[in-house]
Amino acid sequence: MSRHDIPGKKMAYQKVNADQRAPGHSQYLDNDDLQATALDLEWDMEKELEEPGFDQFRLDRAENQNLENSETADLNLDSIQPATSPKGRFQRLQEESEYVTRYTRSAPKSNPCNFCRLSKMLCTAIILFIFGILIGYYAHKNCPSNATSSGTLDLQLYQEILKTIQAEDIKNSFRNLIQLYKSEDDVEISKKIKTHWTSLGLEDVQFVNYSVLLSLPGPSPSSVTLSSSGQCFHPNGQPCSEEARKHGSQDLLYPYAAYSAKGTLEGEVIDVGYGKADDLKRIKKMKNTTNQIALLKLGKLPLLYKLSLLEKAGFGGVLLYIDPCDLPKTTNLSYDTFMVSLNPGGDPSTPGYPSVDGSFRQNRSDLTSLLVQPISASLVAKLISSPQDRTKNGVCSPLELPNNEERIVNMQVQTVTKFKTVTNVVGYLKGLTSPDRYVIVGSHHHTAYSYNGQEWASSTAIITAFIRALMLRVKRGWRPDRTIVFCSWGGTTFGNIGSYEWGEEFKKVLQRNVVAYVSLHSPIRGNSSLYSVSSPSLQQLVAEKSNFNCSRRAHCPGTNVSSVQIRGDADYFINHLGVPTVQFAYEDIKALESPSFLSEALFLKRATKIEEMDPFFNLHETITKVGEECVYEQLSGEVILQIANEPVLPFNALDIALEVQNNLKGDQLNPHQLLALASRLRESAQVFQSDEMRPANDPKERAPIRVRMLNDILQDMEKSFLVQQVPPGFYRNILYHVDEKTSQFSILLEASEHCKSLPSNETLQEALSEVLNSINSAQVYFKAGLDVFENVLVGKN
Repeated sequence: MSRHDIPGKKMAYQKVNADQRAPGHSQYLDNDDLQATALDLEWDMEKELEEPGFDQFRLDRAENQNLENSETADLNLDSIQPATSPKGRFQRLQEESEYVTRYTRSAPKSNPCNFCRLSKMLCTAIILFIFGILIGYYAHKNCPSNATSSGTLDLQLYQEILKTIQAEDIKNSFRNLIQLYKSEDDVEISKKIKTHWTSLGLEDVQFVNYSVLLSLPGPSPSSVTLSSSGQCFHPNGQPCSEEARKHGSQDLLYPYAAYSAKGTLEGEVIDVGYGKADDLKRIKKMKNTTNQIALLKLGKLPLLYKLSLLEKAGFGGVLLYIDPCDLPKTTNLSYDTFMVSLNPGGDPSTPGYPSVDGSFRQNRSDLTSLLVQPISASLVAKLISSPQDRTKNGVCSPLELPNNEERIVNMQVQTVTKFKTVTNVVGYLKGLTSPDRYVIVGSHHHTAYSYNGQEWASSTAIITAFIRALMLRVKRGWRPDRTIVFCSWGGTTFGNIGSYEWGEEFKKVLQRNVVAYVSLHSPIRGNSSLYSVSSPSLQQLVAEKSNFNCSRRAHCPGTNVSSVQIRGDADYFINHLGVPTVQFAYEDIKALESPSFLSEALFLKRATKIEEMDPFFNLHETITKVGEECVYEQLSGEVILQIANEPVLPFNALDIALEVQNNLKGDQLNPHQLLALASRLRESAQVFQSDEMRPANDPKERAPIRVRMLNDILQDMEKSFLVQQVPPGFYRNILYHVDEKTSQFSILLEASEHCKSLPSNETLQEALSEVLNSINSAQVYFKAGLDVFENVLVGKN
């Protein structure tokens, strides 16, 4: 995809002449008209199509049905099914017993017939059905389909592709990248990646460069000075001495907040804990916070949100740290420093539009009025005169400044802003039957002037290994149905700049063509638990694959899938395009139990132990493919292949509706109208999934034009949940939670907390309106999709 010519072609739906589908039925083109060689079946749908009860899924489509009529419906949400089920997308519909009785549409009337006649017809149908299965089985056995022209990969082909991925190859690639990083800048790294991908046979590998505004450390380290004693400290807790500067100048420069305001401020240090709204309300009643310095813990809420609250409260500076009690006991980061970025995404000088030649550059070097300085826990202990070891009898005591003590400090923050070039590497494996539909696979590479971690080398090595495996098969004549776009992003550390600028430049094309984003951001963060974050529409796919791969093992861990806010370049695709997304990463179990948003801190030393966590690179291999051993989740390789090759996109409409109802469950703030809309959304999603998705997965009923129409609906399902107004740091896609412990809509929780410090509930009403409009938009979207299939003319293409 060049900047001016992204591959793709317009799809025009041809009008056809035939009778319309009768209400209550799902008639499709005659089998003679089906292009059987163009589409194949992966799911075994015949068994499910026999299951009783699906003829009863009917919906009254009366246009004059009033929303208030649904008030008489049972809105009890206790019966909501989990978002993932091991029984499959369609079998689970039968478990919704109340749906059969509550959401029905009349079947067409038929003439009465006696019992004998019905029995004869039933016996004849059964005999013909069994006979047809036997003929189909032997015909399929004797006449295998051509893999190069089929739209679906069978299991054997998956295994053939993925078995070529070896841990040793990933390790060699990783070490080569690390050595390259030590001697060359990001431009040279980008060139090496492009050269390597091209040598593997990947088509049309390109550079996409952007000149962007970066916030870099100043010429000298920042400092914090106690006014009472005159003691000066660097952010890591070392005294401000020439010896410290000499032995670790780069380490001393590293801990900073990109895009923070710069300057000097003297004020009282006020402990604000995690910076929640109720904490700040309590503090403002006791102290004057104007131009004072907040001592703030990272975690539990997005940093940008907490900083916005501190700005409104009048604070002038922030000392940011991580409490040791929030980290696993095996992790000691008391003296370690870190970096954070205050950039919500993209080039700050071109907000909302790409940094291409001729773009207007805004003067936005500082994205906050606050002086923000990350400091180590050891420095916090010195500031509050507390012993560094606060563990007694195995219980950790959080760092806190006593209420009756006053600390006056002088903080100095130094940063500089410069325009630098950020480079993305983008390559394409064009699809065979739907080249204008893209599955994007994203990792990131090192950007000059940023911290020297190694996780970028892990993600780059993994994506390269997958490209190698695919291209070996492509050379033998195979191609995926949909185009796979491989992206190595630059500028990730500073706020996902490379992916944002690329997304903003190609926004119109991507809105129409992208079907999914698979993220390989920082894949190795620990070595004990494989953890995935997924859009609601993809959670069922992850659960099904997990259960399938573990079905032959006696002991397999449970599914660990959620929809929570994540770090990385998936941000733009989730929040601005509404693209279904999945991300896989190995974590430490204890780290998963820590407060959310600690990953916003980028540590200098902790990020350089990739080979210690995975010395044999088996975890890297597992992330890339499905290994022989039982794994926690379906991994990236097979997920990519399935999304790129299934005739019907493996997205789940019903899980989106269930997620909405789960988010409203137990929340007393929700008016009855909101619950009624959620119920109607679930109703439409169930009918859509059973009446349209189910038969489309049967090659006997599948028609190419109907599959294309169905996929167009599936790929845009999550766009209805993009809202315009959200607090800083919160996702615009409201299907994602702030953390795993919270099931309610994040914007409603935040608005409810925010209103505690305001005289009116206007903020809460606005948030409720955003959620209501999203649910209504999704309901209208599914209803319109059903109407299209209800009224489509079927017959000749």
